[in-house]
Amino acid sequence: MSAKDNKIDQIIKTIETNDIKFLKLQFSDINGLPKNMAVPLKTANDVEDIIEDGLLFDGSSIAGLASINDSDLLAKPDINTFSTIPWRPEALGTCRFICDIFTTEGDPYEGDPRGVLKKSLQKAEKRGYQFNMGPEPEFFIIKEDENGNYIPADDAEYFDVEPLDQGTDIRREIVLGLEKLDFDVEVSHHEVAHGQHEVDFKYADALKTADAVITFKEAVKATVHQLGYKATFMPKPFLGINGSGMHCNQSLFKDGKNIFYDPDTEKQISQEALYFIGGLLKHAKALSAILSPTVNSYKRLVPGYEAPCYIAYGFKNRSTLLRIPASRGLGTRIECRSADPSCNPYLAFAVLLEAGLDGMDNKIDPGEPTEENLFAYTDDEIAEKGIETLPTSLWEAYHSLEKDDVIKNALGEKAYNQFYNIKRAEWDAYRIQVFDYERDEYLNV
Repeated sequence: MSAKDNKIDQIIKTIETNDIKFLKLQFSDINGLPKNMAVPLKTANDVEDIIEDGLLFDGSSIAGLASINDSDLLAKPDINTFSTIPWRPEALGTCRFICDIFTTEGDPYEGDPRGVLKKSLQKAEKRGYQFNMGPEPEFFIIKEDENGNYIPADDAEYFDVEPLDQGTDIRREIVLGLEKLDFDVEVSHHEVAHGQHEVDFKYADALKTADAVITFKEAVKATVHQLGYKATFMPKPFLGINGSGMHCNQSLFKDGKNIFYDPDTEKQISQEALYFIGGLLKHAKALSAILSPTVNSYKRLVPGYEAPCYIAYGFKNRSTLLRIPASRGLGTRIECRSADPSCNPYLAFAVLLEAGLDGMDNKIDPGEPTEENLFAYTDDEIAEKGIETLPTSLWEAYHSLEKDDVIKNALGEKAYNQFYNIKRAEWDAYRIQVFDYERDEYLNV
């Protein structure tokens, strides 16, 4: 029996043992929002046909996926993503596959975000590399006040305990649910801002991790909703307190060894790692459009709230875009601090990899690390140091993307055009709005 047949047999046994009645076929739109179709299972063996044949659907109704004149697409399950769904009622059990998207001719669909990442990973694999990613997604738990306005669900701060931290039991339920989904949760805690939380899971290859981020966000929202609150991964939901980031810890392995680690250098960082950093710095402005993809993202990327603004790297320095944490050996990694949890992880991980590989291919020197607190300097002083800043708006970011062929090619023509058009429309919709702040500030002009 082949490994695939053995895996399918295990899936069928799980379906029978858990009396599962529904199968969800899940994929993401260009923004990283999960979409799904639920198929009723008359018998457990029905799943074999779905694995083999997939399921047709209208791609033109999914944001950024397909055009109306060429809309028929095929969702085919990746059998390695099978899982039950612990937050659904046990009496009518539900399971799911994450799917790859194909054309009706059976070819991988170029506009599929998961396919974009798989293409970049294949490029790395041809060189013998495995690209690993360890994300740190933050989120807020919020509630409605007596006026119907959303506010943080507690007044706790970093690492606080009960009774200030009202999220202890909620995080416990989230962690237990994630463990049922085979997450290797490393730590959970209250974050800096009121109502803000973080649950970190162990790094893995980038495709598995991107799947996990999509599942993580879905699980958190569903679990928190069942407990009577609301979870949001909006980058900056409240004025005056920290926003939510999703720091991306990246490493490249070859033959089981972390090639970013070199015990013979002063900092135990390899030349490959430095070139990778050089690529990330070179493409930082275009990367911003993918890593910080909403209008709201740029209200997080301001001085004073632990979010990066400056295109530089350091070691212990948390005021720079990139940081190399202290762990060495297998744990040696490059942390990108600008990404936020509103990004599509498939696209984000793909462009980070391609930017880093470009740095390695072209031996891009990142220069000396910056260990000063850059938030302590004025804009003029930052400019004197030769340090550039990240885009300050989605408009700046998508225009930077427009000029960067490496990042555009990483996305591919179809995904790039779909993403670019959606972001341009998002900015146009935002810029014509009139907000309460403007009326308060300018009504008497």
